[in-house]
Amino acid sequence: MPRIKGGVTTRHRHKKVLKLTKGHRATKHSLYRRAHESMLKSLSYSYRHRRERKGDMRRLWITRINAAARLNGLSYSRFIEGLAKAGVSLDRKILAELAVSDPSAFTQLVSVAKENIQQVNDSQA
Repeated sequence: MPRIKGGVTTRHRHKKVLKLTKGHRATKHSLYRRAHESMLKSLSYSYRHRRERKGDMRRLWITRINAAARLNGLSYSRFIEGLAKAGVSLDRKILAELAVSDPSAFTQLVSVAKENIQQVNDSQA
């Protein structure tokens, strides 16, 4: 039985790694061993950051809601509290979109939240 060399398979694997590391700095995109290390690291970063992006977006939404609520005289936490007591079940993504694109609708939501906070305070007093 003749000996089969693995040159073709190895070259394809190396080319695949070098294609993935296109754009990396220095020898990390041209030398296979360095490129393989760089590829493993970059793939782990991208996996981790796909999950971190969810938290980043939530923080952005909260910042936008807070800014819009404060323009209407209410803090973020009081605004969310008032909406919860009113039974308004809009998520932060939708609230942030309303704050940016439709300020009048957001102002109505703030007034609903204020009414419910006052009703609770009046009933406790």
